[in-house]
Amino acid sequence: MSELRFHWCSPLESGQKKASGQYDAGSLDFDGIVSFVKEAEELGVDSLLMAMSYHMPDPLPMLGALSHLTDRINLLLAYRPGLLSPTLFTQVVNTVSWMSDKRVNLNIVAGISPKEQAYYGDFLDHDARYERANEFLEIMHGLWENDGPLTYEGQHYRTEEAQLGLGYKDGGRPRVYISGASVVAQQTAVKYGDCWLRYADTPQEIEKAAAPILEQGCDVGLRMQVLARSTREEALAQVAEMMREPDEKQRKFIAEFMANVDSEAVKNSFRLADTSGDDWLSPNLWSGAVVYRGGPALCIVGSYEEVADYILEYKAAGVSEFIFSGWPSREEMRIFYKHVLPLVRKREAEAAAAGAGQFDAAGAVN
Repeated sequence: MSELRFHWCSPLESGQKKASGQYDAGSLDFDGIVSFVKEAEELGVDSLLMAMSYHMPDPLPMLGALSHLTDRINLLLAYRPGLLSPTLFTQVVNTVSWMSDKRVNLNIVAGISPKEQAYYGDFLDHDARYERANEFLEIMHGLWENDGPLTYEGQHYRTEEAQLGLGYKDGGRPRVYISGASVVAQQTAVKYGDCWLRYADTPQEIEKAAAPILEQGCDVGLRMQVLARSTREEALAQVAEMMREPDEKQRKFIAEFMANVDSEAVKNSFRLADTSGDDWLSPNLWSGAVVYRGGPALCIVGSYEEVADYILEYKAAGVSEFIFSGWPSREEMRIFYKHVLPLVRKREAEAAAAGAGQFDAAGAVN
């Protein structure tokens, strides 16, 4: 397997200071976001996930602005089918591909809460949202792949001779990540995506879930948190500090939000947290922040070496990409890229060299 790809979560969420605190909503520090993105670019972050939720700024205008203000970093746009027509959305993505020299990829999210979807005038249930996502993606792929006008008639979308004067730069298309843990989400990922993106579990459980996806030629990625320190004791002390004097209003807010969630990915994270007993699913996988932060809050915790080794357990299970974040996100990003990533790359190089040695010893041509 090639080197793991490491992405980081949206600078739109960079205001989260601790795992048990409230979301930083209600204002927009664009200069701070630009500074965050530029540092991420300097650190070598592969992509930044431009996340989407009602309590955050919309990622589309951010995508346009940040594509112009950066040179190397990729921007991973999370968006939900149903908000824009597929033709218009493809036009937006194509435009950004020219503005950014193809540094734009897509994370398609069908939605996690009927209540939140209703804020935007969307009243489809879980499976119907994925049916619509399939049609949305089929039209987008058709616009990228076909030279002529596209006529399409489905249950949710209809186009007549759809065509765009500005195609994706150099005739390609973005890499497509499909989020979700349900069967229909996996089917969508295999049919229309390049990578199935899901929330974490232990490496053993991820291996079971990933196997049928990998067999069908789709990659597997994880969205989760990371907390690494020079020693395990320091990491555990930081966990304790983050959970000191937790904000019970935030916990209540998340509990009320969860009452309306129909996402299998989110519900599974809460099931794992509920059954963990002591908040640990393994010696390095902590679930204590889930009740304050929701689905993506499962967190790898440990020393730099422990975190690197645990990441490689996921790689052995079939995972090829990670979207990480932390509390606070910017500080944890610095720690990961300066201290953990070099260890991961060293271990990958050692494994590759050992594999090549075994291959040569078996009689292969050098």
